[in-house]
Amino acid sequence: MTAIATALDLPVGSPGGSVELLRDLYVGSDPLIPARTFMLEGDHQPASPIEILRAEGKCLNGPGFWAYTHALATQLTAMLNPDDIALAHLQHLAFGATPALLRALPGIPSIALVHGTDLLHAASHATQNQVLQHAVEVATAIVVPTPAMADRLHRLAPHLDVAKIHHVPWGVPDSLLSAPPTRPHSDGVRSFRLLYAGRLSAEKGVRTLAEACARNPGTTLSIAAPADQYTRLAPRMQALRCSHSYLGWLNRRQLWNCFSQHDVLAVPSTTLEAFGLVAIEAQACGLPVLYQPVPGLVDVLADTALPLDFTDPAALTAALNLLRRDPALLADLRAAGYINARRYPISNTAAALTELGNQIA
Repeated sequence: MTAIATALDLPVGSPGGSVELLRDLYVGSDPLIPARTFMLEGDHQPASPIEILRAEGKCLNGPGFWAYTHALATQLTAMLNPDDIALAHLQHLAFGATPALLRALPGIPSIALVHGTDLLHAASHATQNQVLQHAVEVATAIVVPTPAMADRLHRLAPHLDVAKIHHVPWGVPDSLLSAPPTRPHSDGVRSFRLLYAGRLSAEKGVRTLAEACARNPGTTLSIAAPADQYTRLAPRMQALRCSHSYLGWLNRRQLWNCFSQHDVLAVPSTTLEAFGLVAIEAQACGLPVLYQPVPGLVDVLADTALPLDFTDPAALTAALNLLRRDPALLADLRAAGYINARRYPISNTAAALTELGNQIA
């Protein structure tokens, strides 16, 4: 019997930490958490054992959202036998897969895993707020990766039962922690190589990062992001005359190898990060991290990375000059990052979720 079902209404191959977490936990020939795992049809071939949902009309608000959710629920009901499922793992609580899975598996115990986009969208979209409120009300247990996420969730849903909230940090592959890519010796290049990796949505702060980098001669910004998102950003980069290169959207191992070609990773998020998986992966690969001290990142990185106000070009200039002049500081950040990353193996995440599931199923 397959005991767990989970679904993420994003196309296979979509960027983002929630997709990587799903793959790390549930996907592969020997998954850490065996489950019936569902995603939307995309341009990429689904990895085993992802099953495909096909629904038109995905949107955020109004009647169209409920029609889309109904279509997802109809498919999940046809594909799942509730007698075979002991537990549901609810992903992206503010979006369509969660209400669809709840409708397909009525009365089944559930663990709600809170992601950052859930809270951001629930704060600004009425329908997403309604979906999130219902999800946290009916979920048997609620998992947050950081205390900051619990605080933000409680502000959005002040009447939720806080006894249902459990803190389970996300994690990175154990294989990365045990055998990270080798960092080459310095090649003597004098420009300071700053890397940004991730989506280019407004809350990620890349525009302010580009403005700051444009004012820092000798700094080169590399961007690893989805092509369609970079296309929208490129005119702004050119107008700023920011020295930069576009690396494309890199798969996981390409990104890990890319870390070794840069001096620091910049994480300039402006509002909230659920956890900051890319920052932990960079630390595991020996790449120091500069970050905007927003909720979530502060919990996970603290003083193992360098907090910085990316909206202040003078502050970035001072930090980059300091790092150029003081290789010992870079070495200290690298050492602290290695230690911090080893606090977050994905096997610990899986074990904690499995234990919680055994308690409630």
